[in-house]
Amino acid sequence: MTTSIVTGAAGFIGSHLAETLLNRGERVIGIDCFTDYYDPTLKRKNIAYLEAHPNFELIEGDIQTLPWPALLYDAEVIYHQAAQAGVRASWGEGFRLYTERNINATQVMLEAAKDAKNLKRFVFASSSSVYGNAETMPTSEAACPQPVSPYGITKLAAERLCWLYYKNFGVPTCALRYFTVYGPRQRPDMAFHKFFKAVLEGEAIAIYGDGRQTRDFTFVSDAVAANLAAATAPAAIGEVFNIGGGSRVALTEIIDTIEQIAGRPVHRNYAESAIGDARHTSADASKAQQILNYQPKVSLFEGLTHEWQWIQGLYAYCSHP
Repeated sequence: MTTSIVTGAAGFIGSHLAETLLNRGERVIGIDCFTDYYDPTLKRKNIAYLEAHPNFELIEGDIQTLPWPALLYDAEVIYHQAAQAGVRASWGEGFRLYTERNINATQVMLEAAKDAKNLKRFVFASSSSVYGNAETMPTSEAACPQPVSPYGITKLAAERLCWLYYKNFGVPTCALRYFTVYGPRQRPDMAFHKFFKAVLEGEAIAIYGDGRQTRDFTFVSDAVAANLAAATAPAAIGEVFNIGGGSRVALTEIIDTIEQIAGRPVHRNYAESAIGDARHTSADASKAQQILNYQPKVSLFEGLTHEWQWIQGLYAYCSHP
């Protein structure tokens, strides 16, 4: 039985990934420190199903202080999903959390991975934020990274650390640059979660800027599939991959789709553009398609419908604990 480690296992993508691995018959060691960046109760709910599984072990703790040699003794794959997330919160005094949790924590894991005898792959969750305001659309991995947020800086630094440990010590790393992942269990600070919650509660949606900014939206099951492929494809080692949803959509179009799915009007409040937000993102995923056989399968309409169904259940749950 393959043993995999998933950091950030109680988070949005990590919980989906851990669940998929368990369903494939693997043993999963889930690691999470349940920070209060958003309500830890939501993370506990994400992971409740997993904790009942006989092949799942949850370890609560800070990545920087865990006994990594023992944890890695049998581990064949590390899926490093844990991070201090959020572009807007990465400015100012909060930046220290980003350097600790995104850079330092990754370095601690890589250092331990040097001596992990059974480790076949270290898959790092990076971000399209490393590109900033990219000069070409769609953007390929050959584009020069130019982050426009401190968060993006820390993800790029961790990504480069992965490459250094691969080059110097043979740690079998690869990095996935996620483009705006969405779906059930999405963090409450992320746009679609906030939008659907506002619709549910009859409140206005906050739109930063003119609403014509675009994103490449990726459904969470497609992001999970990319991780599984990156863990096994021989040519993935030492590489970075764009993981996108296959279409670039304007925010105004998204809100029209949300109205259609929810069957009710969406009220809009416009605010100034947020510092550190890229104006446009669009993934050239041809490298992932070629090496990982990556092909996004969930359309935006279908994915948003799944998220809307989940949001309705979540807030019914939260209202009646």
